[in-house]
Amino acid sequence: MRRTGWLGCAAAALAIAALVAAPFFLRPYGIYVLSLWAVMTMAAIGLNLTLGYAGQVSLAQAAFVGIGAYTSALLIPAGWPFWSAFLLAGLLCFAVGWLLGYPALRVQHHYLAFVTLAFTTLAFLVFRNEAWLTGGIFGIANIRRPSVLGWETGRPRDFYFFCLLVLGVVTLLAWWIVRSPWGRAFVALRENPVRALSLGVDTRRYTLMAFATGSALGGLAGAVYAPLVQFVDPTPFTLLLSLNLLLMVVVGGSGTFLGPFLGAAVAVLLPEWLRFSQGWYLIIYAALVMVLMAFCPSGLIGLAGRLFRRTAAPRRVAGGATP
Repeated sequence: MRRTGWLGCAAAALAIAALVAAPFFLRPYGIYVLSLWAVMTMAAIGLNLTLGYAGQVSLAQAAFVGIGAYTSALLIPAGWPFWSAFLLAGLLCFAVGWLLGYPALRVQHHYLAFVTLAFTTLAFLVFRNEAWLTGGIFGIANIRRPSVLGWETGRPRDFYFFCLLVLGVVTLLAWWIVRSPWGRAFVALRENPVRALSLGVDTRRYTLMAFATGSALGGLAGAVYAPLVQFVDPTPFTLLLSLNLLLMVVVGGSGTFLGPFLGAAVAVLLPEWLRFSQGWYLIIYAALVMVLMAFCPSGLIGLAGRLFRRTAAPRRVAGGATP
């Protein structure tokens, strides 16, 4: 375990160093793609709390990203500081997610997926048709990027580091939730709700909390997405985004802490890396994801664990330990 911990720390340090150094070797579009990866990772972390840890199927994450994005898009041009819009987006999505959690108290699995799918559709229709509030199909433009203690983030590289900063804060918050009694209650709720209830876990409250917490993180991601693209319209917040976020969680490793980071890299970065194949890149991308899911349904984290155990087993045998 000690060796595994050191390897994990070394890998994390290398990944952070690569993320910090990457924008100095990329053009503006490449920096934008990395910034989008950071934003989508935040949303995937929220979905991972709801789906991966608490076991509550949700296809509504795109709606919460949209609510957060429109909150920023409406408040920032009105003169609100970014951090006020950011926190308000999280609180608003927390409240809506809490209300959406009530159907989860009565329906489960694919029935719950249909309920959350309907909410995503409803949110998209509001974004598109309520032009007096959202601008409709014309959207909202001129969303300025924030200033942090005099640090202007208008340039692509500066805003990328800002996205990394917010991602770091969200990661620490998610780590605290996972290691707290809330996180342990989420896992108990996922594994066996009846047993959890018999052990004194308030399954009703923790089901609502799982939806609300994951939704709030989706709203925070949306609040950063708006100044990233500087234009918000309904098009990105369809069911396709919810399915893409679900793909990130499952491909990375549902119920694992690092799964959303790797899954977002696959869903956001891999298609860009495959563009050298021109019109074939989406076919290649889909084939790679299908092969991964067929041979390793536990995701990239599960695949890495299997490879590590296979390499560690001969060493234990050579050392005289029981394989």
